[in-house]
Order: sequence, then structure tokens, then C-alpha cells
Amino acid sequence: MNTLALILAGGRGSRLDLLSEKRVKPAVPFAGKYRIIDFTLSNCSNSGIYDIAILTQYLPLSLNEHIGVGKPWDLDRRDTRLSLLQPYKEWYSGTADAVLQNIEYVKRSKAEHVLILSGDHVYKMDYRKMLAHHKKHDADLTIAVQPVPIEEASRYGILSADEDTMITKFAEKPEKPESNLASMGIYVFNKAVLLDAIQRLDAPDLDFGKHVIPYLLKTHKVYAHVFKDYWKDVGTYDAYLEANLELTATVDQVPLDMYDRSWRIHTRSEEMPSVKVGSKALIHQALISNGCIVAGEVKRSVLSPGVVIHPGASVINSVILNDSEVLPGAIVENTIIDKNVTIGYKAKVGCGDDYTPNKEKPSLLQSGINVIAKGVSIPDGTTVERNCRITSTATFKEKIIKSGSTL
Repeated sequence: MNTLALILAGGRGSRLDLLSEKRVKPAVPFAGKYRIIDFTLSNCSNSGIYDIAILTQYLPLSLNEHIGVGKPWDLDRRDTRLSLLQPYKEWYSGTADAVLQNIEYVKRSKAEHVLILSGDHVYKMDYRKMLAHHKKHDADLTIAVQPVPIEEASRYGILSADEDTMITKFAEKPEKPESNLASMGIYVFNKAVLLDAIQRLDAPDLDFGKHVIPYLLKTHKVYAHVFKDYWKDVGTYDAYLEANLELTATVDQVPLDMYDRSWRIHTRSEEMPSVKVGSKALIHQALISNGCIVAGEVKRSVLSPGVVIHPGASVINSVILNDSEVLPGAIVENTIIDKNVTIGYKAKVGCGDDYTPNKEKPSLLQSGINVIAKGVSIPDGTTVERNCRITSTATFKEKIIKSGSTL
């Protein structure tokens, strides 16, 4: 397939706060053993697209180590090309500016089409269908769109299209949306059109939604490709926890089938032993990754590789990342725990009826979720109530951490 895929993977993901403190958002672990970017990379591989450049920027080390030479996605063959591109002049100031700064790379490609993708969305999509739609209509630009509830439409780039899917209007996050067709941030460009547009437009924060799409709508053929399957931006604590926990649902209710052998999600897996379940363990609706040891209770939760749940411990509605440990008698509920965290003996995390929003970042934590940063040790017998941020530099002077606190 004569297509170059450019994956935008440089955003910090500031709404993920502590989870993106030491890694870029696409490198954040998801669904146990995976990283968020695995979904976009797997979509490319499964769609037969093997000419891929990943545009990195913020804290790229974790992402670069994860991707390596691309072997898990079959991108290390002689007829494939995987490149990691970093900004070399100045920080990317917009989505289209990231492409503009790497314009020589795009020019050298022999591809006829350029597929622009985001590295921080969770979905399964066959890009061949979108490319076929693009070619059928002889389009200059095709935008993947998804119908969203009209009350949420103001959060997205919203477009209107005629019966033939030609786009007639586009508005970036309109206050009063005229349509519910939301841009997914996935674009197919004719390469010549893309190169001409980003060179012609003069904007310090050159962006596809703000600048390129409105410009091309006036002079070029722009079409919509409607995608109605599962697609989620897990860019907030609430969305991240909800999306993970949705995957623990029963087979007939799970929104994203991770067990479809015809469309595998590939990842770089650690060599770890099989899951071990103790004689007194209780497990209900959970995703448990390789290397985990469960001797306590796990309910509607996701455990990444190497997590240990000791006897008498209870984990409910939570996501626990690699190599963390919940000691005997501890209770964890409605909490996101980063890597290498220890929850002390008989500690309680996520309890009480006080839902005071986090005082430092109320917009991020107000639904009762706690977040614990990488490497933290919660002391024995400590109680952490709700909407708390426990940072990597936290010091514990009190046994009760009140709701809304940041340490």
C-alpha cells in the first residue's frame, strides 16, 4: 500500500497529570500489558501499512524503548520502514507544525498518500477502508469522523457533510454545534496537497483543525469517512480508569474486543512467568497480566505485569501498573496506581463519603478517584480518602490523608 503513516506522539497529555509526569501520553500503560500507542501501531500493521514515522517530543525515552525497531508490529523487515523523528529546530507548536518541521522526510517518501494519526487514542480501525473511500471520491483530504452525543459535540472539531460525505462546514470546538460528526484527528492527504498546504499557511501554531482543514475546505475536495466502532481518547483520569475497567466486562458487554485473532493488538512484552493465583484468592471480572501473583481479592480491576496482591488485601475498581505491591490487609478502591508502588500493611486507599475535589487540581480529580505516582510507598495503616494526588516526592506526616489533598 503506497501510504506513509505519520503518528503524532509528542504530546505531554497534561490532563493525565502524574501518569505523564515521566513519560509521554502514548507510552502510558493501558489494559494491563499494553501501551496506548500499541493500538495505533497495530492498526497500521494489520492494515498493511509498513512505512511509518513516529513524531516524538516530550519525554520520548520510555516510548523509544518500547517501540525499539518495531519487531512486535512486524516493522523490522527489509521491506518496512520505521522512523522516530524528534524536533531539531524548536518545539512543535501545533499538529501541522510537527509535520512541517519534518517536511523533508515527507518529501523523500515515495508514497502518494499521507495518513496522519494520533498515538494516544484507543480503537481498532482498518485504515484500508478509509483509503478506499478517499480514492473512490478522488478526494484531496479525507477526515475520519465519529457521531457523538450532541451535548458533547462542543469538545470536538465538528463538521457537516452532504449525502455523498463531502464536507461542507467545519468548526473547531464550536459553542453551538450544527452537527454531531466529530473529527477523530485521523486524516488521509494526497501528499502533494499536504505539502502545498503546510508550506503556504503561515501560522506560529500551525494546526490541522485550526488552519489546514479550513483552508482546504475553500479550494479542495474534502470528504468524511464515518467510523462507528469503539474509539476513545483516554486523556483524563476518569476516561483512563473507565476505559480500562470497561475491558473487564463480560464477553457480550465488552466494548473493545481484545481477543479478536483476526485483528491482534501487538506489544513489546516482558519475559515474565505465568499468573499465580493463591488458594484463598477471590477474583471477579479482572484483567490480570503475566507475572502477577494474586493471593487476595481483585474485583473489576486491571493489573499490569508483575503486580502482587497479598493475602487479605482487596483491590476494587482500580488500575495497578507494573511491579506494584498491595500488602496484607490493605484495601484499594477507585484508584490508579503507577509503577513500583507499595501499599502498606492494612492501609486504606479510596474510602469515606467525603468527595471534596482535589484542592490543587479540582478539574482533574472530583469524582472520587485517587492517583498515586510512580515509586511511592504508602506507609502501613495509612488512610487515603478520595480525590487525592500522591506525588513521587510525597512525605507522610499524618495517618489520614483527607479528601482533596495533594502530597
